[in-house]
Amino acid sequence: MIILGVILLLIGLVAGLPFLWTIGAVLALIGVALLIMGSVGHEVAGRRHYW
Repeated sequence: MIILGVILLLIGLVAGLPFLWTIGAVLALIGVALLIMGSVGHEVAGRRHYW
């Protein structure tokens, strides 16, 4: 999810499409939040690690 968010951020920046920039930022932030929650041992959707 983090990688997809970064890819969308880059495409939005290069193509000048603000909606891709917004979607990419949201996906990247959600991915980072899930990564942090999984790293500290908090179960995410019933799993210890979301990957």
